[in-house]
Amino acid sequence: MTNQSNDSRNFDPEKVVAEKLNGYAALFGCIALIGAYATTGQIIPGFV
Repeated sequence: MTNQSNDSRNFDPEKVVAEKLNGYAALFGCIALIGAYATTGQIIPGFV
């Protein structure tokens, strides 16, 4: 059995960019949800 060191972190740069974009999209969605609720009083405008 080999011991793997936790110090050797190899991050794929493309995955880091993808995760950042995913975070920005989620944040934008939350801001849009708050804006829709503030203007219409509904979480999903058009539904009951």
